[in-house]
This record gives sequence, structure tokens and C-alpha cells, in this order.
Amino acid sequence: MRKTAARARPLQEASVPTATARPRATALVPAPAPPPAPAVRFLSIDEGSAGQRIDNFLLRELKGVPKSHIYRILRSGEVRVDGGRAKPEHKLAAGQTVRLPPVRVAARDDTSPALPRDFPVLFEDAQLLIVDKPAGVAVHGGSGISHGLIEQVRAARPELRDLELVHRLDRETSGVLLLAKKRSALRRLHDELRDGATDKHYLALVSGKWRDDKRAVKAPLLKYVAGDGERRVRVATEGQPSETVFRLLRRWPQACLLDCELLTGRTHQIRVHLLHTGHPIAGDDKYGDYDWNHELARMGLKRMFLHAARMSFTHPATGETMTVEAPLPAALVDFVGRLDLPAGPARTDAALQAAASEPAAAPRRRSPTGDR
Repeated sequence: MRKTAARARPLQEASVPTATARPRATALVPAPAPPPAPAVRFLSIDEGSAGQRIDNFLLRELKGVPKSHIYRILRSGEVRVDGGRAKPEHKLAAGQTVRLPPVRVAARDDTSPALPRDFPVLFEDAQLLIVDKPAGVAVHGGSGISHGLIEQVRAARPELRDLELVHRLDRETSGVLLLAKKRSALRRLHDELRDGATDKHYLALVSGKWRDDKRAVKAPLLKYVAGDGERRVRVATEGQPSETVFRLLRRWPQACLLDCELLTGRTHQIRVHLLHTGHPIAGDDKYGDYDWNHELARMGLKRMFLHAARMSFTHPATGETMTVEAPLPAALVDFVGRLDLPAGPARTDAALQAAASEPAAAPRRRSPTGDR
């Protein structure tokens, strides 16, 4: 009996919890609910979207969905307009119903709101907001960039609920950038761009001795993915038809200032066409000359020397021809001043600013446009 009692005592002691041994309560954090599965949606077309191409409508409605996937669901017939298939160029009419298949939109890692930012305004009215985009600012978020210019302007101007980019510029390109305040204005300007009815001029500083006063470069361009995963463009016979007209503005022994007129608007068109001619753009870290860029950086060039100087188009509401200009940024003017070797006879020093404000010729008819 004593032996049994001796064994029972520690069990009795262990069964009585002490204050020091009481476990601390732990708050249970519920696991986040999984995102809802995508479902079929039906959208009714209002007056603001009437006349817009179905592919552009989908690009706006399905933000975050790759463009290639949008065209895939169009080709497969998963997108329906009033119950029927629709080609990418189909123009929507008010009152039509668009069926969108289940599409999962990729969520961004950074969900913080865009910080409001004001940009220099070149022109503004009830239809348009045209800004002077600085170099180093992406026009929209994506590819590792949480927020771009369009998101920052929307944050600064929340009353502009339908504000959209009319076209794009590369991150390191500065100059004229059009934004539409109304869907009707966006639609008409997209039609102009598609029909080649706009007139775009850029200023570029290039390496080497450009020998022609005027040269038209016709070289098809093809997008591809390099071995490191970076997206690039090169000249290839199977690429899209592309044409740029270059005019010599000023010449130095090792560099030239060119006016670049886009007759098409392919991705990186000016940059790749100039590389194709053997005259890469100063400061271009993707298609440029590495050694020359390093030398220019020591001289003070901290960006790519490509500037969207002038754009002419038809105003979407008044029908008048407009020409909007952005002056060459002070940093580029200052850098050119450091090229203190004697200039050639092509132009005087005043060309640096005058080139951006010379009267534009009547817009020529061009092929469909994109970003540079």
C-alpha cells in the first residue's frame, strides 16, 4: 500500500497546475481567405465605350492580363458580343452585351496606393491632358514597377475618373505624352494613331558621323526574349514593317543631333533603327555603345538622349489640327554645351531649342503606332 501511495503522489501533484506553469493564451489568426475563383462576366456597352475596338476595350477592362492572353481569348471565341464571336477590330455599339470568360488577373506584390504627383502641363482642356514626361518615369506600372505616371496623375486628379494614356513613351524617353480625359477622346485618338494620321518628331544624339542631311530607314522589327529573359527588339525580315525618317540638325566630330520622324510606331523603333545604321543613341543602356556611354557619363550625361519634341494630331472634339511641343530638357541642353568642339555647318547653336519648335509639315499617312 505504501508503495502504491508513493507512486500516486507525483501524479496528483502534476495534475494541479501552478501559476508559473500555466500556458500563455495564444490568439488564433485566421488564415486569409483564398481569392474568389474568376467567373463569367457580362458587361453592357455605354455611350462612352461605343465605337471602341473590342481589343482596346478588353485591355482597359482586364488590366493586369497579358495582351497575348487577351488576343487568345478573342481568337478562341471565349469573348462574345451579343452572343456571337468578335474579331479584335470589331467596334462596339451602345447597348451591346460583352461576355467575358473567367480570367484571373495577376495581383501585384505592392498594393500600396500611388503617391499623387504633378507633371508639367503642355496643354489641357475638357478632352485632353498633355504633359511633359521626365526621363526615368515609367508611363504605367508593371514589370517590377508598382506605379507609373498614369497612376500618379490619377492620384493627384481623382476627379478624372476616365483618364487613360493615349500612347506610350519608354521610361528613359522624355517629352510630349497625351492623356485622354474621356473615352470618346481616347477612341478618336486611337483611331488617328492606327490610321497613321499623327505626326511625331523626336530629338536624338547619336554616335559617329551622320553623313546624310535626310535619310529614310525601312527595316522590319521583331520582338524577342533574350537569353537573360529581357525583352528586346531587332531587325529581322520576319518582323513588322517599320520606317523612320532622320534629318541632320547638328554635327560634331564624334556625335550628331538628329530629328527623328516616326512613320510607324513599333516598340523601340528609333533606338533599334539607329543601332541598325551604326549610330546608337547616346546613353542607351539597352542598344547603345557601352564604352561610349561610359565616356559620356563621365562628361555628365546621366540619361538616354532621346526626347519626344513635337506631336501633331487632330483634336478629338474640335477637329482642328494641333501641334504640341516640349522643349529640350535643361540637362540635355547643358550636356550639348559641353561638346565644345567646333560644330559643323548643318545648323547653328540655336537648333538645340529651335528644332523642337520648327513648324510641322502636314501629317503624312502612317502605319499603326505603338510605343517607342
